[in-house]
Amino acid sequence: MNAAEFLDLIDEAAVLAAVREAEQLTSGEVRVFVSRRRLRGRTAYERACAEFQWLDTDTTDDRAMVLFYVAPRDRAFALIGDRAVHLNCGQRFWDEAAKILEAEFAEGRFTGGLVAGIRRAGDLLAEHFPRRGEDRDELPDA
Repeated sequence: MNAAEFLDLIDEAAVLAAVREAEQLTSGEVRVFVSRRRLRGRTAYERACAEFQWLDTDTTDDRAMVLFYVAPRDRAFALIGDRAVHLNCGQRFWDEAAKILEAEFAEGRFTGGLVAGIRRAGDLLAEHFPRRGEDRDELPDA
């Protein structure tokens, strides 16, 4: 499946709402990126790291950004976060969110997987990076 076909199956409004809801709980940021490229010998994680840098997502104040990277052509995804996310949330964060996406995607429930994964990420980010009164949305949600 290519990116356009994947995006046609996604309820973009529901995914965007999940990102906004998650970010209301935390000073962290959540982004979703659907790649049009093939992995071509690289892992989804390696591609996600490259996109993370390209999207300037490593510039948030708290260094608490999570990227959901989806490569539909290769039926792969990766979750990565900025330095503070991994240091504070640990491997549990990645394992829990990835397990949700894997189960939902395997059943073809792409919107459900993204929404559930984003919500879980928001909950975990909120534990370590609670929203403060002066917080602002540092990165575009869409």
